[in-house]
This record gives sequence, structure tokens and C-alpha cells, in this order.
Amino acid sequence: MSEHFYDELAPYYQYLYPDWEASCAQQAAALDGIIRDYIGPHAQTVLDAACGIGTQCIGLAQRGYTVTASDIAAVAVDRARTEALQCGLSITFHTADMRALDAVAPYPFDVVIACDNAIPHLLSDTDILLAFEQFYQRTAPGGGCILSVRDYASMALGGIQTYHRLTHRTSTGYLVVFDVWVFDGPFYDMTTYLVEDQGGPTAQARVIRGGRYYGISIAALERLLRQAGFRDVTTLQDRFFQPILIGLKT
Repeated sequence: MSEHFYDELAPYYQYLYPDWEASCAQQAAALDGIIRDYIGPHAQTVLDAACGIGTQCIGLAQRGYTVTASDIAAVAVDRARTEALQCGLSITFHTADMRALDAVAPYPFDVVIACDNAIPHLLSDTDILLAFEQFYQRTAPGGGCILSVRDYASMALGGIQTYHRLTHRTSTGYLVVFDVWVFDGPFYDMTTYLVEDQGGPTAQARVIRGGRYYGISIAALERLLRQAGFRDVTTLQDRFFQPILIGLKT
């Protein structure tokens, strides 16, 4: 897992979005529609097993869901808790590995989510299956699991690749955010750079290292969801900013 990467990134996470608060609302609206269409109008309780700083769980709580949220990155969870309190929301937060949710969620939820490509931080099929089995155990009958991931099979992977995220205008210049991926077989290490340019001959940079991913295909993830016990597993390509995988517990 890459908890240290996200602990370092937590104070700067909002710069990964043009407007983080607007993104929370937009993603929650999309997830709400998916929940209603695929799980049903009865769904009310949500476990966010990879909450980060709260991008999905805060928006869902604002839409009336009863939310419990956890993440392995303690600093990110603290930030999420602060953001939720500032919004006047009652969300129960825990610091926990998605492969070990017994203490976090002793009762089942209508929906279990893990969004924003959190699953590929697990670096083997065995660990991913373990997480999916945990999700299945914490999903109520008639409920379901919703994941969002990158579609690695559609991407050109290998070597060293650079991805520009955003350039923000600041009061003194620009903040440029980009990632560098360095591949090692099916895995890659991601470093995030935040470069603050105030117009002078030099710029200040914050470098955040340690994000490691497994470039697993969506087809493999679907297979592991079925192996964990989920049924009617499907992938939606156009309902969210990333592909969405859905598995139901009948």
C-alpha cells in the first residue's frame, strides 16, 4: 500500500482538482445515480473503504446517505474528518487497511465503495481478492460494491511517462501539478510534483514520492469480484470520471 504517499499528499490533495468542493458534489451526484439504478432506492448506508480526504464520502453524506469511512492513510483520514466537521456532517471515520475491516464495520452496509483507483495500490491478485472478500462480508444482502479504477488495458504502459494534472493560477503566479510514472513490469511508481512559479528565475517544488500501483486490467478485477462472491458484475464506462465496476450481493 501507499499510505505514506497519501499522508504526504493530504495537505495538497485539493490541487489535483480544478475545484475540489465542486468535484465532491459532482462525484456524489454520479455515484447516487449509479446506486439508485443498480442497487436500488432502498440503499441508505455506505462504507467508503478508501476515503482519502473525503472526496466521495463527504458528497454522499451531503446527499443524505449514512456514511462510515476508512482509509489506511491516517493523515488523510484526519483531513477528511476536519472537512466533514466543517461541512456539519456526521461521518464515522476510521484508519484501517481495506484488507482488514472487521473493527471498522462489524455490521453490513447497503453499499461499499472504493473509488479514485484505490484498488490497484494492492500489489497482487491475492491482496485484491482479500479486500474484495472483506467488501463482500460487509455488504448487506441486496446491496452492492462500487469501485472506480483506471482502464490500464486501454493505456500505453511502460518506460517513464509524465502526466500533467492541472495548472492553478495563484495570487503570485502559477502552481503546476504533474505526475511521473516509472514502470517495472506490471507495476509503476508514481511521483507527484507541485511546482510553484512566482515569476522569478527559480521555482519552488514539493516532491511527493511513494505511490506504487499494479496495472491490473478491468477484466481481472471483474473476475476477482466474482471470486469474492459478487454477482451480476458489470463495468460502466461513461457514468463517472473513471470506469465503474459494480458487483451485487444477491
